Amino acid sequence: MGYVADVPIAAAYETLGYFGRDPWWLVLLKAVFCFAFLVGTVLIAIVWERKVVAWMQLRIGPNRHGPWGLLQSLADGVKLALKEDLVVAKADKVVFVLAPVVAAIPAFMSFAVIPFGPADNEISIFGTRTPMQLTDLPVALLFILATASVGIYGIVLAGWSSGSTYPLLGGLRSSAQMISYEIAMGLSFAAVFIYSGSMSTSQIVEKQQPTWFAVLLPVSFIVYIIAMVGETNRAPFDLPEAEGELVGGFNTEYSSLKFAMFMLAEYVNMVTVSAVAATLFLGGWRAPWPISTFWAGANHGWWPMLWIVLKIQLLLFFFIWLRGTLPRLRYDQFMKLGWKVLIPVSLVWLVMVASVRALRNQGYGFGDVVLYVGAPVCALLLLSLVWDVLRKKEPGKAEQGLRTPSATAEFDPMADGYPVPPLPGQHLPPVPRRRSRVPRIQPPADDLQDALNGANQSEGS
Repeated sequence: MGYVADVPIAAAYETLGYFGRDPWWLVLLKAVFCFAFLVGTVLIAIVWERKVVAWMQLRIGPNRHGPWGLLQSLADGVKLALKEDLVVAKADKVVFVLAPVVAAIPAFMSFAVIPFGPADNEISIFGTRTPMQLTDLPVALLFILATASVGIYGIVLAGWSSGSTYPLLGGLRSSAQMISYEIAMGLSFAAVFIYSGSMSTSQIVEKQQPTWFAVLLPVSFIVYIIAMVGETNRAPFDLPEAEGELVGGFNTEYSSLKFAMFMLAEYVNMVTVSAVAATLFLGGWRAPWPISTFWAGANHGWWPMLWIVLKIQLLLFFFIWLRGTLPRLRYDQFMKLGWKVLIPVSLVWLVMVASVRALRNQGYGFGDVVLYVGAPVCALLLLSLVWDVLRKKEPGKAEQGLRTPSATAEFDPMADGYPVPPLPGQHLPPVPRRRSRVPRIQPPADDLQDALNGANQSEGS
């Protein structure tokens, strides 16, 4: 672009100058609004998820509580509040009680830096000009990553403190999920940092004019969409709470309001990561392209709040759509996707984005950028393709380390002291069965022959 490095930094500080000037009552009002917005969106999302999944599965969704079943979430909340609150005898009671709080509070904190409108004091609340955002920071996205990481600890501690096997397995899966998908998410953020020149959420939205970063950085957008599903423990990445394998996962031993807090944290995290995706890649509070071309006031006043709410709802529908269509991944597939696909792709893409930005800042044209960046990438892809084609497996190498007993080898179901399935070449012994005590009545030979002749005649006719 040919501008000095301190220009975007100065612009970022100019945007941040609008924050920190609100009176205390206005800050409190904005904080209450963020909390109420999240809780209200969660109540709507739960009913919407049940309705959409019911529509996908050709069945009737909730239709009893309220008009068209819209108060079903409220009824569920009352039911959970009135259920008996149990604490397992073998649990670490302090950690057991604090784990739902640790999971829920960071989900609300992340929403503090999400912009609902421009940060230039366009709106007035009770006569006071203020930006449509609670606050902003020079490192706002690092704040979001930090709070999201703390929220995962609530799930890990819940699984460990329950003193039970299935919650412990859910907590271990959650820790692996946090490590693998947080890295991919951070790398997708890094490409946005490079392209926008700022970590401030309000400044990132300002940089998405006229083109959204989902168009300029498509690989980062796709990686973040996949990583945000993994971060929220939603299908097909709901391994920490796999009902079919772990009874309920990390929250198996929880009931009443503690279980409700875990459920609330999951849906609040869905809303938060959807808002982050809309802010970083979908233009934030800006109106979509067709509307912004013919309506000059679409991005002014209170209208920006409508656009970001619509984008959040569309991303929530994406969550519901995935849950209604995709089955749960196996653990090995899950780890392979995180470590062998998302992270390498994000690293290569980040190097490409950094190279393109460096060349553009030096004044190179589009053709030169494509030549200097695209040619090495194409060469690497071609070399990898040739390597895969010419590579030959060594004879017997794939079978090394695998015990392949002969077909006559005896199968030991308790090999090494643990129950094991049969290995290749082994067969399960026949299951001994007790003879039936009911005597079998054999039909006479003539009757059997007549029956067979009748069957043959019926087939011939």
